[in-house]
Amino acid sequence: MRVQAERISWSVRGKPLLADVTLDAAGGSLVGLLGPNGSGKSSLLRVLAGLRRPDSGRVLLDGVDATTIPRRALARTLALVTQHSAADVDMSVLDVLLLARIPHRPLLAATAAADLAAAEQALDAAGLPGFADRRWSSLSGGERQRVDIARALLQQPRVLLLDEPTNHLDIRHQLDLLHHLASASITVVAALHDLNLAARFCDEILLLHAGRAVAAGPPAAVLTPDRIATVYQVSAQVGVDPDGQPSVHLRRGG
Repeated sequence: MRVQAERISWSVRGKPLLADVTLDAAGGSLVGLLGPNGSGKSSLLRVLAGLRRPDSGRVLLDGVDATTIPRRALARTLALVTQHSAADVDMSVLDVLLLARIPHRPLLAATAAADLAAAEQALDAAGLPGFADRRWSSLSGGERQRVDIARALLQQPRVLLLDEPTNHLDIRHQLDLLHHLASASITVVAALHDLNLAARFCDEILLLHAGRAVAAGPPAAVLTPDRIATVYQVSAQVGVDPDGQPSVHLRRGG
């Protein structure tokens, strides 16, 4: 599914968070949102998810204005994983996962055996077998992150929006997750901090700074020393790794 944001602007109490931002994610692509804290990555994800109505501009899903799509149909189409989740929820991991199946069930219908089996498979895929009966509040930050992503994938969306999905994950699980997302058949838009992970796995990058789009395109075209210096206020050398992907070496100072 193609995801487009057309000239999105959004302010809160007079403070501009996004200004004339455009994004175009082709179907099945992995698009990384890059930029320092406060650049607008999370705000753009919330607008794409329909959680915030922009002051101007619109979001299109396969050319259809997202505001015209009924909420239940949108929930079957799009999933969002935010950066932080409540740690004190008194639910089992299985119950948290099964929330993903609600948009696919008739109202008031009981949980189907197929949903239970799919939830167990999602835990196995997340590297968390045997976690179904664990209490959500007992999980570490990284475990909650992996369950949240498993829940979103269990929703079977055509579009997956992720806010810092590698946060709390160790290096192995960061690589496993991004490899899985890059090879998935769904469209993924993910806010990321690590420039090298973004360069290695993303098809396209949208670089944001102070709520505005600085550049968009393939990683090698976007991640230049001059842009990195402007946006992140650090010096950088950009080379090529053994796989032919951009490799960014950061240095403090000008």
